Amino acid sequence: MSTPPSEAVTPDASSSDPAQDTDTTQDAGTALRAFEASDVPPLNFVVPESFHGLPIAATPEERAALAETFVRDLYPEGSDDLWTPAAPYYAMLGEAMGDQGLAYSAMGLFSIDEGIAHCSFTVAAIASDHPSPEVAALGIREILVREETNDARWIDLPCGPAVSCVTLREYVIGAELTASGEEAKLQMGQIQVYVPFPTGPYTAVFTLDTAAINYWGEFSEMTMAILRSVSFADPDAEAEAAPAAGTESGTDAGIAVPQQADR
Repeated sequence: MSTPPSEAVTPDASSSDPAQDTDTTQDAGTALRAFEASDVPPLNFVVPESFHGLPIAATPEERAALAETFVRDLYPEGSDDLWTPAAPYYAMLGEAMGDQGLAYSAMGLFSIDEGIAHCSFTVAAIASDHPSPEVAALGIREILVREETNDARWIDLPCGPAVSCVTLREYVIGAELTASGEEAKLQMGQIQVYVPFPTGPYTAVFTLDTAAINYWGEFSEMTMAILRSVSFADPDAEAEAAPAAGTESGTDAGIAVPQQADR
């Protein structure tokens, strides 16, 4: 195990608003996501439209409906022969992820010169009985830096303090699973960011995994753009206070990512 370049997931000091990063931003589109749980305060964030959210929901009926939408979105050139058997699989996968405490999980697919770059992205909220976000972030960072292979850093986000942990792992794929019949090595990079809630005793955990190491810089910038969009405000309360504002600030944020894949 080794650590990726130290500049990964380092905030851009010149701008805290991803919409201002116009030189490297491509028009990938965005979508406002909200964490919904009865005992967890509101948590909102913006993701690229290239992210395909897995069907995590409270009831089987909701998961089934979301799974049908998911497979059609993921395989737009497919047919009922593909969609019908695939939907129950993804519904089951969404149920398993929900049981593990995930509030949001998505697959990101992006066109690159070599084909398609893939990433997985999840968001969860874990209980953390902290007196303040600053105290929570300090404690998390203290634990993470004890592992020498972790690149753990303090981040000041618009929503408050956070701690990032970046790692790179290498896996050996057995010869029986490769086309060449020889062992192959696969590098996987992970960005995990802990954002303590200022509104309750929880910490949001954002995790991005990718094997597209050649595009590590782009995925790092995309992750920072998502993190800069994090808000703990109650959107319903804000809408009542300023109905004319709508969701404008949550839908126009620019995100620096590879081009969305055409499937």
